[in-house]
Amino acid sequence: MKILFLASEVDPFAKTGGLADVAAALPKALSALGHDVRIIMPLYKQVNREKFGLKPTTHTVTVSCGSQERAGRVWEAMVPKSRVTIYFIECAALFERGSLYQEQGKDYPDNLERFSFFSQAALRALPLLGWQPEVVHCHDWQASLACAQLAWGALGEEPFFSSMATVLTVHNLAYQGLFPREQWTLTQLPDAAFSIDRAEFYGQINCLKAGLVSARLITTVSPTYMREIQTQEFGCGLDGVLATRKPDLVGIVNGIDPEEWNPQTDPYIAAHYSAQTPAGKSLCKLALQKSQRLPEQQHLLIGMIQRLAEQKGIDIFVQGLDALMALPLQIVILGTGDPVYHRQLEQMATRFPKQLAVNLTFDNALAHQIEAGADAFLMPSRFEPCGLNQMYSMRFGAVPIVKRVGGLADTVTDTTPKTTKAASATGFVFQEHAASALVEAVKRAVSAYQDHALWASLMQTGMRQDFSWGRSARAYVQVYERAQAASARRLAHR
Repeated sequence: MKILFLASEVDPFAKTGGLADVAAALPKALSALGHDVRIIMPLYKQVNREKFGLKPTTHTVTVSCGSQERAGRVWEAMVPKSRVTIYFIECAALFERGSLYQEQGKDYPDNLERFSFFSQAALRALPLLGWQPEVVHCHDWQASLACAQLAWGALGEEPFFSSMATVLTVHNLAYQGLFPREQWTLTQLPDAAFSIDRAEFYGQINCLKAGLVSARLITTVSPTYMREIQTQEFGCGLDGVLATRKPDLVGIVNGIDPEEWNPQTDPYIAAHYSAQTPAGKSLCKLALQKSQRLPEQQHLLIGMIQRLAEQKGIDIFVQGLDALMALPLQIVILGTGDPVYHRQLEQMATRFPKQLAVNLTFDNALAHQIEAGADAFLMPSRFEPCGLNQMYSMRFGAVPIVKRVGGLADTVTDTTPKTTKAASATGFVFQEHAASALVEAVKRAVSAYQDHALWASLMQTGMRQDFSWGRSARAYVQVYERAQAASARRLAHR
């Protein structure tokens, strides 16, 4: 099968979050299954052309953006450690920026033009490249206009594009791509598409809604998140739209890269280990305590690697910190986010220097060292479409403590008498989004840590879980086949 990925970021070329991980790893897994998968993304200033061996093609794409035309040169490279070809759309006026989407906390005001151009240019490049995909897999709002342009725009009427099936993956429904009505011409969609049953949302343009309505099938990054976003609590105003597409919704848990996140080979950690030979994890814990200037105690050591924002539950964590510091434990935090939480965490670290270490930065090596050195890993997210760190943690023998939400609910099995007896428990799960519930879950973990046999069972069960992309890739192939069949039926009834 020929599958095109349209994504606004792809690791390791340019990345702000989990979307980039998925947009790189899933094509690799699909390619390993024998499919012809290619990716198109914008050529940002951040992409290191020399390091990744980018080469310019002879192709330039010209598309309309409102009343003007913009040209984009096509570049080509290979995704590292794969057979996957990736193309880049160059347009210095739109993508030579200090960041991908925003600067100093403010979105670029021309983001609609930037990503409408990207969607159109990516599709228009295909005939020039001589490659016709059967499925166009779009990711988040930045690529969702491609679904609408194929379904409602002039592109969909052209024979080259008319048979292409579209799949849209929602990585985070909270980010929808909202823009003023006055910018509608930038979308290159007919005026009739600005309607309540298509792309209009309370008088604004909603790019994600356009994709949700027009895509042949829609996937989310976990089954629980798929159900959650059809409710008013998690639907971000689009729960009604999603309810109408319920038969076309599929939830598939993301995978992780088992080569990058492997305690037996990880180059960043102090010692290597496995579920069968776990002794090295103790050395990793000692190394982490030393690097973080924490006493070398045998207390439960909890790791946290996250964006310091309320979505990730940092608010209830801070509220519960005094109660947590009364327990026999240590916590190492890595992340950046809201300056308010930066200050609060720094103040708490000053008050409790023997228990709390705070790293307000991004450090990939330290992220691996925390996963390897921590006994447990805390993720108190308010909502979490999938989450990757709980899977990294289990692979590294760090027992997750999570809120029962989204992908966390799908991947972590709570420790109860029943799951303990069945040896299926992998972590500690709490229900209510409140500091008191978080603290109680941590108390359960602290108590379990005193039972060496129980803790060893939790670690080993977690380390044996299969979170590889192969399983997820096979589920996506089924989605593509469904989307293809639906498109074929539509063409037959034309």
